[in-house]
Amino acid sequence: MPGDDVPPATPAQTLAGVAEDYARKAGLQRTSSGHVDMVKSAGGAQGIAESIVPGLVFLVTFTAARDLTLALVAALASAAIFTVVRLVQRRPLTQALAGVIGVGISAWLANTTGKAEDFYLPGFFTNVAYILAMVVSIAVKWPVAGLLFGFVRNEGIEWRKDRERVRVYRLGTWVVVAVLALRLVVQVPLYLMGEAGLAALATTRLLMGAPLYILGLWVAWLLTRPEPGQANQPSKPSSSAG
Repeated sequence: MPGDDVPPATPAQTLAGVAEDYARKAGLQRTSSGHVDMVKSAGGAQGIAESIVPGLVFLVTFTAARDLTLALVAALASAAIFTVVRLVQRRPLTQALAGVIGVGISAWLANTTGKAEDFYLPGFFTNVAYILAMVVSIAVKWPVAGLLFGFVRNEGIEWRKDRERVRVYRLGTWVVVAVLALRLVVQVPLYLMGEAGLAALATTRLLMGAPLYILGLWVAWLLTRPEPGQANQPSKPSSSAG
């Protein structure tokens, strides 16, 4: 049979493929110079708008009309518009649909409790989930930063054979964890203030969303840069990286 002589993929090749797929789904793409496009990694200009606009529309509408239902409908409508735009553009709907679902859950919760600030509550749980996932990745020595940046740098998963590369990728992942934790430290007290803290909560959610994420990703990228001559040439294997 054609193709019967093709050897099966090794575990390392399979894991490398998983890492590459993970990086692609995260929006990381190599540029012609071999670097990562930070804006694209945050979803591109359209993706950033999709993450910012519904919350902004909710805040502006609620502040102007003091009508929770109207504000929730406006936020849902703005999220739905992005989905329609992607349909017209014939672009993947995953991010837009995820945004609609997220806004829908937020709207349902705020409408159920009658508290405008609860529109932002689901975001805290999402943040905590990301923190836990990244901390686990660090603990098992498969740091998320390594999976993402290793693909962009053509390291695959070979960086795991180098104790120093594992160390810096763990450090880079901690940077992203710190960004996510900072969001909670700043925003949870504002949420607990109730409607009095709504404007400040919404504002910090915008500022500490894509802009802070891009900054954290950029810092992590710089911290995990290979030494000259080290890229794509892992040093001798270390048992500590296993």
